[in-house]
Amino acid sequence: MKERTNLVTIDGLSILYREAGKSNEKTILLLHGFPSSSYMYKDLIAELSDEYHLIAPDYPGFGLSSAPSPSEFEYTFDNVTQVMNKFIDALKLDSFYVLVQDYGGPIGFRIATERPELIKGLIIQNANAYMEGLGEWARKIGGYHKVNDMEGLNKFKDYLLSYDGLKDQHLDGALNPLKIDPTSYLLDNAFLERTGAKEIQSAMFFNYGSNFPKYPEWQNYFKTHQPPTLVVWGKNDKFFNKAGGQAYSKDLKNIESHFFNGGHFLLDEYSNEVAQKIKEFIK
Repeated sequence: MKERTNLVTIDGLSILYREAGKSNEKTILLLHGFPSSSYMYKDLIAELSDEYHLIAPDYPGFGLSSAPSPSEFEYTFDNVTQVMNKFIDALKLDSFYVLVQDYGGPIGFRIATERPELIKGLIIQNANAYMEGLGEWARKIGGYHKVNDMEGLNKFKDYLLSYDGLKDQHLDGALNPLKIDPTSYLLDNAFLERTGAKEIQSAMFFNYGSNFPKYPEWQNYFKTHQPPTLVVWGKNDKFFNKAGGQAYSKDLKNIESHFFNGGHFLLDEYSNEVAQKIKEFIK
């Protein structure tokens, strides 16, 4: 079913979202990662739209949503989550599955913890809630923080926001990197070349540490509410390794996990396979 792009105004911010499927079908809210946009779900939305109602927003400062400067909007995970909460209310989404990847994890887990009655189930793709899931790149970032090496941290952050860094995030760990459509990282790079875009991403990057103290809170949500959960994970991810995906089984009973020979942006290679796992999971 054909995808539609829509806009909704939240607190003066224009939020773009992709929508497909019929609204009377089961809804899946798709929350994207760093430093991407709802575009990362384009193929998956096409695979699922005949059976489900799909909603994929761009966060403030990402994709085609409003991007006020950091002096006009405080780019923190708490603030972006509140915008997404208001987005959910504006669209009258009262029951849905939530698919989270990377930054989508901290945002989606905040929503689920605050409003568990909304969540029919979790679909987790390379998004961390456990310390043992920190991969090579995440540990590298942590190492710079530990010794207060801000110069090294800024250089690595700048690399991740560069064309070469974006390309590396999509291709590193992929089974067949030569077969990956370059459109995704070319589009991410185009968004980051806009005036002020890298300052926004830097603000979010440096706020990521606010998520670690919330891990116990999210884990308690898993234990207490036991949402049905599907884990689909690229096991070669340099940010969040396979142990991060496996860790959810410590606290969740109604869980199934699938590990693919892929990287951080698993859907670049495995959108068909992941779509099938989602269909089986929801049914």
